[in-house]
Order: sequence, then C-alpha cells, then structure tokens
Amino acid sequence: MEPTFKFHFKRDKLSLQMYMSSCALDEVLNGRSLNLFLDNLDHNIRPSVQSLTFHALRNLGWANFVGNYLIKSYPNGIFRSLFLLSLTLLKFSSFSGKNLDLQVPVYRDFTIVNESVKVAKSIPFLRPYKGLLNASLRSFLRGSSEISILAKKSSQAIWNYPEWWIEKIKTNYPNRWIEILSCTDIQAPLTLRVNIKNSNRDNVLNLFNDNGIEAKAFGFNGIVLEKSYSVKELPGFQQGMWSVQDPGAQLAAPLLCVRDGMNVLDACAAPGGKTSHLLELADIDLVALDSNRSRLGRLQENLDRLNLYSNNIKIIEGDAKQIGQWWDGKLFDIILADVPCTASGIVRKHPDIRWIKKNDDIESFRLIQSSIIDSLWNTLAPGGRFLYSTCSIFPEECVYQVLLFLEKHNDALLLDSPGQILPARSNVLTVGHDGFFFALFTKVKT
Repeated sequence: MEPTFKFHFKRDKLSLQMYMSSCALDEVLNGRSLNLFLDNLDHNIRPSVQSLTFHALRNLGWANFVGNYLIKSYPNGIFRSLFLLSLTLLKFSSFSGKNLDLQVPVYRDFTIVNESVKVAKSIPFLRPYKGLLNASLRSFLRGSSEISILAKKSSQAIWNYPEWWIEKIKTNYPNRWIEILSCTDIQAPLTLRVNIKNSNRDNVLNLFNDNGIEAKAFGFNGIVLEKSYSVKELPGFQQGMWSVQDPGAQLAAPLLCVRDGMNVLDACAAPGGKTSHLLELADIDLVALDSNRSRLGRLQENLDRLNLYSNNIKIIEGDAKQIGQWWDGKLFDIILADVPCTASGIVRKHPDIRWIKKNDDIESFRLIQSSIIDSLWNTLAPGGRFLYSTCSIFPEECVYQVLLFLEKHNDALLLDSPGQILPARSNVLTVGHDGFFFALFTKVKT
C-alpha cells in the first residue's frame, strides 16, 4: 500500500519507515487487521515497518496515556499515529537507556524527533501541524519524569492492554495475571516443526549449523532459533523440510492419534499448519475445510512446498456450520475443529489483536464456535476422536464451551486433554509459547 504522492525523503530513511508504520498503526486504531496492511507492502520495507508497528502496539496503552496528557485533540488520524509511534520510540531511546524489544534499534532522542518532524514536513496534510508535533515531543522529553510518575497510576499505561482485557485476565487468573500480561512484551522466538516425511530434526539442525544459524531442539520435532530471520531465506524452506509453528500449536495433531487409512476432517483448516502436521504423522484421507478462499490458497501452497499434497486430500471451501453444503455423508474417524476465536492467546505474535478486539466479540465468537462443533459432531463416527481447539485464553471460548458441549451431547466423552495452556516466556530451560486450549472428545455408543 504505497502512498500516491511524491515523498521528500529517501526510501532507506527512518522517516519513510515511520510514515508507513504510522499508516499501519492508523489501520489498527480504526479496527482493521494489521496483516491486511502489511501484506500490501513492498517486501523490502515490510520487515522494518512491521517491527516499528509491533513496537508501537506493545506500548500503545502507555503512549495513549501520554498522548492524551500532552495533546487534548489530534488534528487527524495519521498525526495521532505518528505522534504515538514517536512516543514509543522515545520511551526506549538512548534517553531512557534501555529497550526490551530487541527487534527495534535504539535511536537517539533527537533523531526520533527530527525524523518524525521530517515526516510531517514531507506529507501535505501533516505539514500544517509540524510545529505541534515538534513542540509536543519536546515537551515529553522535558517532562518525562513527571509524566512517567503519572503513567504509573494508569493500568492501561502499565500493562498496555484495554481496561476490559486487564480486568478479565485478573478475574479469571488471579494468581497468574501479571505473568500473562507481561509475557507479551518481547517478540517471540522463531520456532519450527520439522517435516518428518521430508527430513529429520538432526539433518535440519546440521543444515542450520553449517550455515551459521544457532538453533536447538525442543519437544518431539521442534526447533527454536536463537535469532530472528526472514523465513523464506532460511535453508530448507524451499525444500519443505520444516514449517513455522508455535510450540503450543505443535501439541494439537499428536493428540488425535491418526493412523494410516483414517478418514480425517480438518475444519477451519487454513492456512494449514495443523493440516500439514496431520499429514506428516500418517497416510490419511483428509478433507481440509475453510470458508476463506484466499487462505485456502495459502494452505495449498504450504502443502505443495512440503510435498504433502496428494489425491487423498480434498481442499474444500465451505462453512463448517453448514455440513449439508460440503459433507458427502461418510463419517470421519478424526475431526480437528480449530475454531475461529478472539485469538487472545497469540497477542505476542499479533499485538494488534488486543486493540482490535472488543469485549462483545467474545460472545459473538462463542456462538459461532458452539454452532460449528454441534454441527461437526454429527459427522463423527462412533469411537472417533474430536479435538476442539482455540488460540484463546478467555474461558467463555474454552472450558465453558466444553461444559456446555458435554451437557448437550450425552454421547460425548471428554478424554485426557491439555486443557488451557497459558502464554509463557522463553527462558534458559524452556521454549516460550502462546496461549491455546485443547479439549479431546470421543463419541460413545448410546
């Protein structure tokens, strides 16, 4: 999504990155997904814009508090976003002496102010407000100590989440709420799952080592990289030797105990992380279902890259709630229902989620989830396994759904399951992971 007018700054300068990041931040503040904006950027500028925007979003509660303190009314949305972005950079500038987000360089405070004002000078609709921008940023630098004290009285400024989200986490996890809210401050490490039909973990680790890439094993077939890389440039990507997948998400497919010849449904399958994992574990007949055509295209691309696509796989565009539109009547031995949700468990990797989602969205998703699993249950064979999965940490989408499902279906038996997995930081001993929920059922004869 490139601007249509002529810039007065060079493409490799911080000012351009700041302007594009301000546009991205404005999209989020208007309730739109960040990915929709980033996907339209030139690949040369996307990494820097994404890093700046992620940094701003992880500190947006604090920036909103400070911004409202310094400026009572913003002249337009892009000015607001540019100002808030600049504040988050100043928060961790050389002026403050620290930066927790290692994806973003530490800039000198005067560099941040100068580059921000340069953006305002270069953009026609921002030019009249360059003086306001300059004065406000310098006011922050002069009064940062006083402002920091005031900010400590605001829960949004402290935790960088909306108030309703903070209160919800406090209520549901009274002993762990601080850990949950704070573990999303830093960019998640890059974690991979080895495609065991195409390679093995030792081979991939040796390949990385030969190319000077520091990596270590975790779990059954997982690998975590010590640094961030452009995924497509890593060795083994084009050869389909591995996929990117969170450690928590890697738990899903093994729970289903797939065996050769089974008839399997992966509902809400795109973009295919769990689909490919199922195919790596056994030679199965698989239906990959999703209602989003473009995301199904990505699923097909992933299966092709991993050399997993075959005639035993059907990729179908359809609504999981409307089984009459796509189901041929043959019962499934295995069903994976990775249902749509608020994605409240994956804000570490998608920091825009906390600012896009609203409290009312939880009930909307809960109704969709309930309808999906009630419908899909009719397609499961007796004795079959059914995995209900979300990337949420809100109980309404997780344990409450399980209790309601069991109440409605007397032929459903809950098996040993991970249940609620809460987000966790990486440390010396363990690989961090996002938040997920897994409930495994089997259908019994009544």
